[in-house]
Amino acid sequence: MADKVFTTSATAVGGREGQVKSDNGVIEVQLSMPKGDDIPSDASNPEQLFASGYASCFDGALNLMASKSKEEIESETKAEVSLLKDPHDGGFQLGVALHVSIKGVDQSKAEELVEKAHEFCPYSKATRGNVDVSLHVKAQ
Repeated sequence: MADKVFTTSATAVGGREGQVKSDNGVIEVQLSMPKGDDIPSDASNPEQLFASGYASCFDGALNLMASKSKEEIESETKAEVSLLKDPHDGGFQLGVALHVSIKGVDQSKAEELVEKAHEFCPYSKATRGNVDVSLHVKAQ
């Protein structure tokens, strides 16, 4: 294993109908299983938490790639995480669509930066080959 740069943790109790809390207490949320597209307003779920992490990590990687390319950008990344039926075992799997808006570059450069971020982002590396991730890029 490579040298650790950072370690954190979160603890879940009660699964999808319980709660999860980060080690520093900043994240402390009730969990509830969504009913179709109906997400309770007073609870979260693992997919929403994963989307939050992926969006923030990817946007950070994107801004780093822009900086390395000497591009000044403003960006917004929305990670849309879907819980999908897994046809192989009858269980579930994840699907991700990353919607990225970038100001400050043209469409071609925006797509290039997003591809570089997708190669660099730890979440993208972790999902590669395991989760279908689609990239949707819009230069503004």
